[in-house]
Amino acid sequence: MKVTVKKIDDINFIISGTVANSVIEDKITKFKEEAKKENKNDLTDEQLEQNAAGQVFKDFVDAGIKEANIEIETLLGQPGIKKYEQQENSVYFEVNLSISPEINVDIDYKDVLPSYKKPIANPKAVEAKLAEFALQQAPFKAIKKTRSVLDGDVAVLDFTGYIDGKTFEGGSAEKFNLKIGSKSFIPGFEEQVIGMEYKEEKTIIVSFPNDYQAEDLAGKEANFLVKLHEIQEQQADIPDDAFAKRILADTNATLKTLKAKLAEQITSAELSELYMSELKPKIIQALLPKFDFTLPNNIVEQEIDAKIREKTKSFNKEEHKSYIENKEKFIQLRASVLEDAQTSVKTSLIIEALAIKEGIEVHEQEVHAALGYQAMMTGQDAQELVKYYEANNLIASAKMGLTEDKLFGVLLGFHQS
Repeated sequence: MKVTVKKIDDINFIISGTVANSVIEDKITKFKEEAKKENKNDLTDEQLEQNAAGQVFKDFVDAGIKEANIEIETLLGQPGIKKYEQQENSVYFEVNLSISPEINVDIDYKDVLPSYKKPIANPKAVEAKLAEFALQQAPFKAIKKTRSVLDGDVAVLDFTGYIDGKTFEGGSAEKFNLKIGSKSFIPGFEEQVIGMEYKEEKTIIVSFPNDYQAEDLAGKEANFLVKLHEIQEQQADIPDDAFAKRILADTNATLKTLKAKLAEQITSAELSELYMSELKPKIIQALLPKFDFTLPNNIVEQEIDAKIREKTKSFNKEEHKSYIENKEKFIQLRASVLEDAQTSVKTSLIIEALAIKEGIEVHEQEVHAALGYQAMMTGQDAQELVKYYEANNLIASAKMGLTEDKLFGVLLGFHQS
């Protein structure tokens, strides 16, 4: 193993050198023998070869760190492969390595904080919120005066579905409560229920989506014979002290207490909107020129990769192919996101340094709680969302976002650290 270290600037290094093919082959043989000895039969040869190659790469980087006399605790992020080349009898590596930059936080950075006026909930907005809340909490009851089905009603239906003249599993029900507008049925079904009258029967024709979970139904047209039994609507009670006690689960609550809670929610939402749309961007824009330090190349490269993935997510196959086949075009694409990547990395490092200065920490349970709230608001499964973030190495990014908001919230006086 031949290793050379070149110091680019005060924090960035390039480790270059070769690893003989024989070293890699010996490592693979060793990994296979150990797996056999430990009865790790679930590992394929390909997995063992990948593990061995990973260990060889780690040994190469470790040798470079030792050669450069770098202290492990100063390393920042993961080593980034700059170049990988299979030679006749060896593999050539070039690896970006960075240490943490020194960021001087003993400066006056609080002068960047914009002035703002804390929102106050409008009494009319509180009353509107109360009325909306009362309607949301109201039970559905059969309408007293006959009319046709409206969007938002619950329609009590019998229905039988047919495909090519035959019924199918799961296509029939009696006295089924369908909330119109819930989008819980096949696209187009609920819209055709609107306007139906009491005791009316009609045939509704819809097509199952091409990606429908039941493959035997996907893409097929179905005829549903539908009969309307009853229409239910939400009939909100007039909010009073009893309503407040029930909603707040507090025997001492009053309508005034509930209105105060709703006012807090409105104020919080308006303050959050002000922060996200105006205050936060202003603080970041003002902080950036306050600090001057070298950016870690490996982190910048990783951020470029992330932005490229985000940018190309909507590309079709032909667009992806054009960037794969045209190296110059791909280089231009990376160059187009370079400045944004540098700004993101610099911002994150400033935030991290200021959070330490202000004694602000974000714990893992806070990240999971935030992801849980995000899942609830977007109708996703919380556990699946956490797994997605973990699998795609996004937990650190989520934690940084929370740290940023917590820091700025403290600096702006929203809450205590």
